[in-house]
Amino acid sequence: MTNEMTNIVVEVLPRFEGYVYPNEASLHPLWGFLIVLYPYITGLVAGAFIMASLVRVFKVRALEPVYRLSLLTSFSFLLCATLPLLFHLGHPERCFEIMMTPHLTSPMAIFGFVYAWYLMAVLLLELWFDYRQDLVEWAKVTPGFKGIIYRAFTVGVTDESPPAVALDMKMGRILSVVGIPSAFLLHGYVGFIFGSIKANPWWGNGLTPIIFILSAIVSGIALCVFNYMVLTWIRRHTVDMRCLDTMAMFLFYALVVDAAVEGLDWLHRGFAAEEGFSVMQIMIREKLFYTLNLGQVTIGTLLPLLLLGPLQLLRRRVPELVRRRMIFSSAVMILIGVLAMRWNVVIGGQLFSKSLRGVMGYKLEFAGVEGWWLGVVLLSLPFIILTVLVKLFLSERLPSSGHIPQDSAAGEG
Repeated sequence: MTNEMTNIVVEVLPRFEGYVYPNEASLHPLWGFLIVLYPYITGLVAGAFIMASLVRVFKVRALEPVYRLSLLTSFSFLLCATLPLLFHLGHPERCFEIMMTPHLTSPMAIFGFVYAWYLMAVLLLELWFDYRQDLVEWAKVTPGFKGIIYRAFTVGVTDESPPAVALDMKMGRILSVVGIPSAFLLHGYVGFIFGSIKANPWWGNGLTPIIFILSAIVSGIALCVFNYMVLTWIRRHTVDMRCLDTMAMFLFYALVVDAAVEGLDWLHRGFAAEEGFSVMQIMIREKLFYTLNLGQVTIGTLLPLLLLGPLQLLRRRVPELVRRRMIFSSAVMILIGVLAMRWNVVIGGQLFSKSLRGVMGYKLEFAGVEGWWLGVVLLSLPFIILTVLVKLFLSERLPSSGHIPQDSAAGEG
């Protein structure tokens, strides 16, 4: 064979290692980059809600400055949680089949009901009960289009008597308590789908739902840290260091638990060395080297632990500016690491050959339904929605009723 013919063969055939069937030479995964974003966004929803519940349910008063920002963050990302699935579906109108013809043994159908419950019966109602008294006051003093919005959101309930306010607080706390297992169910279901696929050694594992929930809590807290620090910087306010240090403490402990469970998972895989473990080794060393070893393990886990760990012991000895930079850098790295983890699970699990004796290659496209450009757009949309909600409900010019939990502005210390 001439050199020219060899070059042609190399360009036509993709790179793969081990034994693969002929029809597996080119990987066109059933689940692409949009399905990577789907568990990532739902995880941010659950984690941000848990962050808000620390104030309402567990009475962590130091986190009051980020309580409402956490709720609005969870709500913004929840509104966009189904978009990756709808775009991946190709015909979004088909999604109504889940609701019109429910099938209680289908995990995807169950998600439709869990999503509707969490959006309408938990998060939306909790926001309304928490904001109702403020909405009534804002509607009285705010002119123009904003005033119309505030009056519409009161839905005609303008009672500001102490019994009515006490009922709002009571209902809000009940919804927070109900929302915690609902948040676990919302994201744990995603891990259940992957963990129940027994034929895939990368997915079929009883720890998968637990790992998904723990990583969701870590990423959601990191997102709240990121949003809080960016918001205070934009508003030129002073960061509440007591609040920030408390968030960093919960972020560190959540990351420790998450890293321990994931380490236990990999330790068990290596000790058992079941069928397909040799293929996993190839993926870890080569196919997923950057996203797993560098993205998930080094950037997303080890470096944040090294930054946040000393702060728990030497907090008062570290200058505030240095602490803020260390915490902010850790939050950003954790967000990157969890996204890499979702990539490793979704894409990595589809690189296995059917014979479990080889791996295929995958290249992310720029455009198209599964391209990274659309993924960036979908990932940016929740931040755009959050910006609008912050303008409406966390504006510096709006008065606050001062009821518990108190946080008249997310950026005030």
